[in-house]
Amino acid sequence: MTAVGIFWAALALAVGLGLPLAVMLASQAQARAAAAAVESIARQPEAAGDIRFSLILGLALIESLVIYVLVAFFVIQGKVPSVEQVLELAKAAIR
Repeated sequence: MTAVGIFWAALALAVGLGLPLAVMLASQAQARAAAAAVESIARQPEAAGDIRFSLILGLALIESLVIYVLVAFFVIQGKVPSVEQVLELAKAAIR
């Protein structure tokens, strides 16, 4: 196997293991962030708006990690979905 083949094999393995790992860790991080926000609001109800904004911003950043790994997963597989396919999947998920 050539060096390029080893590189692609290692990359595919890393992304294949990275997606489930990113999802697990992101879900734990989101749960901890939500719990901390609820505790903070309970301690200081007058700061609820600021805490909520920080929580939403943090959750968006955590979720972006999973999206980046998912995109890398599709790119490695060579199966980048088209916009139409993504919309169909989203419509199916909403139903």
